[in-house]
Amino acid sequence: MLAEGQSMSLEEAADYALSRDQDDPATPTVPQEPSAAQPMSKLTPREQEVAILVASGLTNRQISEELSISERTAGNHIGRILKKLGLRSRAQLATFATENQLLAPPHQG
Repeated sequence: MLAEGQSMSLEEAADYALSRDQDDPATPTVPQEPSAAQPMSKLTPREQEVAILVASGLTNRQISEELSISERTAGNHIGRILKKLGLRSRAQLATFATENQLLAPPHQG
């Protein structure tokens, strides 16, 4: 089988690899990129709300005032959000939200 593969052109090898039976356990699967909705679906509705506020640049104090929760609760939400999304900072969360278009565009009016 190795000699057979070595004798193929690059195009033939690619066609062969792409035509392999998907149910064959020997066929390696390529992980798909998660969509923006998939990671956000790991979050509770309140965590989604907090994530959007963080991405909008609000501080813990501003988030607590906006949502009528304590500043400590806001911080706890942020910690859980970062952990669930595999992020390490508020800046990464803001980047994630921006890249995945989670922020609503400002109202024009």
